[in-house]
Amino acid sequence: MKTFSEFINERVVSVAQRKKQARRMAKMARSPAIQAKKRKAMLRMRNPTKLAQVARKKTIQAFRDKFYPQYQNSSLQQRVKIDQIVMAKYGKKIDKISKKMLIKLKKKELERVKIARANLNA
Repeated sequence: MKTFSEFINERVVSVAQRKKQARRMAKMARSPAIQAKKRKAMLRMRNPTKLAQVARKKTIQAFRDKFYPQYQNSSLQQRVKIDQIVMAKYGKKIDKISKKMLIKLKKKELERVKIARANLNA
C-alpha cells in the first residue's frame, strides 16, 4: 500500500489544476465543519512524519530566503528554476539541518498543544 507522501509525490498537477484546487480549498476552509476539524486538530500532536515534512519545508524556505531574497516576487518559471538550484546545491545540507530542526519542532509541538488546550479551557 502506498503512503500518503508517495501518493502526493507521484501525482503531477498542472498550474491550472493547482489553482482550481486552491480556490476549492479556500471555499471549503470557510465552512463550519472544516473550521471545527481544524480546532480539534490543534489540540492533537502532529505525527513524526508530518513534523519531518514541516521541518524540511521550513529549512528549504530558509535557504530560499537566504540565497534568493527576490523569490516571492519571481515568476513561476523562475521559482521552479530557483527550487531546482537550491536542491542541487544544498540538498544534503537541507537534509542535515531539517533533522536538527525536527528535534526543535517536537519540543515546540508540546508547547503548542499545551497552549491550545489551555485556551480551550479558558
